[in-house]
Amino acid sequence: MIYLLVTIHVIVCLFIIGVVLLQQGKSADLAGAFGGQGSQTAFGPRGAANLLTKLTTWSAIIFMVLSISLTVMLSRTSGEHSVLSGTATQQTTPKK
Repeated sequence: MIYLLVTIHVIVCLFIIGVVLLQQGKSADLAGAFGGQGSQTAFGPRGAANLLTKLTTWSAIIFMVLSISLTVMLSRTSGEHSVLSGTATQQTTPKK
């Protein structure tokens, strides 16, 4: 089950990279090159969400859910819960 989730996780990661690289920037037109915003909003004009932004949103949600579920599953399968559990300790008594 973990191998399947890791495989899906890698595919989603590659999909997010591709979708983000395909998207056009916020001010990628000619007015954006000269600093024109076209609106008085704080972060520029907000257009309608197209297919690429919806795909980015859903793939980010899937990425987060897979990350959390893989973390929980891997922490349950490992027997040791401490980073220092495998190291040898040397206890010495202080001199009087």
